[in-house]
Amino acid sequence: MTAPETNRAVILDGYVDEPACLGVPPYMAPYPRYVAGALDCEVRYYTIDQLRKDRSILDVMKASDLVVAISGVTVPGKYLGGTPASLQELERYMSALSKPVKILGGPVSMFGAGSEGGKMARKMKFSQSFDIIATGDIEAVVSGFIREGLAVDPGLRRNSGDISEWAVRGARIVPQHPDFPYTMVELETYRGCFRGTCSFCTERFYGKPDFRPVKDIVEEVSALYRAGARHFRLGRQPDILTYMSKEIGEFPRPDPEAIEKLYRGIRTAAPDLKVLHMDNANPGTIAHYPEECRAILKTIVKYHTSGDVAAFGMESADPQVIKLNDLKAQPEEVLEAIRIVNEVGKTRGQNGLPELLPGLNFVHGLMGETKNTFRLNYDFLKRLLEEDLWVRRINIRQVMPFEGTEMAEFGEKLVNKHKGVFHSYKEKIREEIDMGMLRRVVPEGTVLRDVRMELFEKGVTFGRQIATYPILVGVPRESPIGNIGDYKVVGHGFRSITAVPYPLDINHAPSRVIESLPGVGKNRAANIIRSRPFNSPEDFIAAMDDPKVARALIEYFEYC
Repeated sequence: MTAPETNRAVILDGYVDEPACLGVPPYMAPYPRYVAGALDCEVRYYTIDQLRKDRSILDVMKASDLVVAISGVTVPGKYLGGTPASLQELERYMSALSKPVKILGGPVSMFGAGSEGGKMARKMKFSQSFDIIATGDIEAVVSGFIREGLAVDPGLRRNSGDISEWAVRGARIVPQHPDFPYTMVELETYRGCFRGTCSFCTERFYGKPDFRPVKDIVEEVSALYRAGARHFRLGRQPDILTYMSKEIGEFPRPDPEAIEKLYRGIRTAAPDLKVLHMDNANPGTIAHYPEECRAILKTIVKYHTSGDVAAFGMESADPQVIKLNDLKAQPEEVLEAIRIVNEVGKTRGQNGLPELLPGLNFVHGLMGETKNTFRLNYDFLKRLLEEDLWVRRINIRQVMPFEGTEMAEFGEKLVNKHKGVFHSYKEKIREEIDMGMLRRVVPEGTVLRDVRMELFEKGVTFGRQIATYPILVGVPRESPIGNIGDYKVVGHGFRSITAVPYPLDINHAPSRVIESLPGVGKNRAANIIRSRPFNSPEDFIAAMDDPKVARALIEYFEYC
């Protein structure tokens, strides 16, 4: 079949979230960029949230020759920067388009449409709204469509060599991302898993690891940097520590030299980058090869930017659950991995956060789970506080079973059975673990640099640093959305912090901001406002009823 002429194409990003890839704003997954790189024509890129707000985008899509929709959530999450598209929503939009060829790709068409934790994801069979359902790699299918038209094999797969050119050419669409120039660009080092045995994980479906050469990644970073990207995350891999390992097996020996070459190359290609972070690391790799991993972690700290997180897929502290689901590491191994990362990365960095900390992921509803599993998980986390071992985040979710995994056969029975205990346990961790951990990681008085405001709600503006797992910062006043500034921590919630602008213009700050300062409250705030203006720290101290509180606060202020 002759391929139709494609002069104008639209990529609709419905967002992806996989075990080893994130593409919900401000993060941009590699897949839309690879697709753009596979196309020689004019390419417009839009997100699903842009389309929801501006239906005139549908007119652009109607006038195009090709529309490629990319979507799929295989790990449930909550997002501040965007809401992933559902399959039904995409079908509704696509049914309004008659002219263009419509292709659906991403995890939604490869693995199935997932909705939330605890619910089975079902594989797609057919959709009247799309001309092609890409059960293979969307970038490979689009490339094949340009050559073969609708006769293309929808199951086409690609390898690391295929994407080398697409990754470079696709960098041109990054300026179209709605968060640009603050887009966090997700980079792929490799996909596929050495183990491929975790009972619930979809990464196995990508096969054995397929490493991208350092040269290819560095050339992609160079192209992205030329396009204006300044925020990078090495997130598209299940374990950064085993990148370019020359071994095979469950726990291959890491190659510290390869990772040093990668990080050094990225910093050379993007000399003035703002953020260089990572994502996944296997705690079992650290436990098996502590010296090699220490060397790698030191390399990461040397070249990255602070506030980095090595996310550990611990999943459970219950030995029975670990055994039945063939998980990565035993609790003592994870504990040792946390100790090693703390040893290397606990020092506070330029942006106000520790250089590098672990993150922990737990999954519930797995085979072998009992009520005792919840106690074992809680006790493990309590031990971290007792040993003063820091973790940046604790992510607790219910399993989303996908066809082709062992959990698909087992089903949702334990999710449903333990629903009540799951919610009470989650609250207990939020109250008794999360807040205490947050107070150590970002103590009162910490200055967080370059916080970007994203949302105003009920008198509070919420923002985050551009980072791999940013802390939510609540500022008790209205601030312009998109503003970037420095903020000083004044209080802690379960999973967020309260902060004020730093330095704070005490002569013009609103009462709610002043009330939030340590030791102030409503009465002292009212007295401060009555006593304004202040010309110096001495003026402020003289006006306060408690000199000790006043002296502790003067480092927060400027006098304008």
